[in-house]
Amino acid sequence: MNRVYPIKGRDKIERLKELMRKEGKYRDLLLFVLGINTPLHIRDILSMKWDIFLTDSEEIKEVNSKIVIGGENASKRKFFILNSSIHEALELYFNHYPYISKDDYVFASQKTKNGKIYPITRQYVWTLLNKYAKEVGIRERIGAHTLRKTFGYYLYKEGIPISCIRKLLNQSSVSMTLRYIDVSQEEYKEQSKRVLTPNL
Repeated sequence: MNRVYPIKGRDKIERLKELMRKEGKYRDLLLFVLGINTPLHIRDILSMKWDIFLTDSEEIKEVNSKIVIGGENASKRKFFILNSSIHEALELYFNHYPYISKDDYVFASQKTKNGKIYPITRQYVWTLLNKYAKEVGIRERIGAHTLRKTFGYYLYKEGIPISCIRKLLNQSSVSMTLRYIDVSQEEYKEQSKRVLTPNL
């Protein structure tokens, strides 16, 4: 499998988002925004059903709501915050394509299999992302993992300690995390020198 990379450059991210909005591809926009704003694996995102985003009165949860996904086992539960970017994309999608029931997949495929509706596949996500990337001039290799890698990369650029990012991404070592988010050891050492300390 070819290695894929995070999307470096907020301008590229904005171009991708704008293209999806312009084409009215609100499902794809939500998928993209969820992926780059949370540490979730693509399998977690694709398995989502509408019930996690809706209140008991079937309205979209508020910004900053804590969303929980996972089974009964507490150790396997994953959490993320519904930030304003996710909330905006969620409202766009929800308002244009009303769901049928809370049990429907958020990222449902338009094709059925044996009369049942399933979520889109990881391979289809790869196809979508590469189509959009080509249209906005992104040349780096990207794929489903690009979303999570982009999340980690921008946490790093915001100054979040790499040890915290490692834990958030559930990786075994700092060096693995640096490689995952495409940050060289040299760049990491330079960044570490610039860390501010309190003047007590």
